[in-house]
Amino acid sequence: MVVEIPRWTNAKMEIATKDPLNPIKQDVKKGKLRYVANVFPHKGYIWNYGAIPQTWEDPEHKDENTGCCGDNDPIDVCEIGNKVCSRGEIIKVKVLGVLALIDESETDWKVIAINTEDPDAAKLNNINDVRTLKPGYLEATVDWFRRYKVPDGKPENQFAFNGEFKDKDFSIKIIGDTHDYWKALVNNKTGGEICCTNTTLPDSPCHCDQTSAGATVGEAPACGPADPIPPEVDRWCFYEK
Repeated sequence: MVVEIPRWTNAKMEIATKDPLNPIKQDVKKGKLRYVANVFPHKGYIWNYGAIPQTWEDPEHKDENTGCCGDNDPIDVCEIGNKVCSRGEIIKVKVLGVLALIDESETDWKVIAINTEDPDAAKLNNINDVRTLKPGYLEATVDWFRRYKVPDGKPENQFAFNGEFKDKDFSIKIIGDTHDYWKALVNNKTGGEICCTNTTLPDSPCHCDQTSAGATVGEAPACGPADPIPPEVDRWCFYEK
């Protein structure tokens, strides 16, 4: 898993799939940096949030389970361990289950996983173990995904399977499918606007050498200090259903 957003933070960071070498950047909408609001009782993102590399939710493929096409991104992961990870950190995780979010008519799988180095990792082997060891966490996860866009004036999100989590075996199959879609993408066998330039896949037509990759990184703008969270974000949001 690549960690994009550490737990309890609000900045909507993500792998920039259309940029060369896919850096992690803060999402921008209508010229403004994006943050998620603190929707009571949740503070920012309630897990370490990120993605599984070498996966892709194909926007041309209609999932047989959800009836919706993919969201054109890597598959998302909610890591539920005790450590607050760092942005850009790469961790090995154990897959436990998956939630099928329907986000603006697109399938957006949310894999539930645990850092393999977490003290509780040996006790967590499937989604029902989360209910036993971390009661309320799965319910909070559904609530968060349902409501996190409401402060922006959008309706509540919907789910396939009535918001029920699917188990580990189902999750691993979904991850395998999205890996196959990714393999087709990087070998130019499918469409999409993803930049597939890479240094690790010599047989891919998008492969580049380390010198070219270094030049791309060198041309990128330098990162300045992080912008403060806007006052309208750094507060609790309440709303009536």
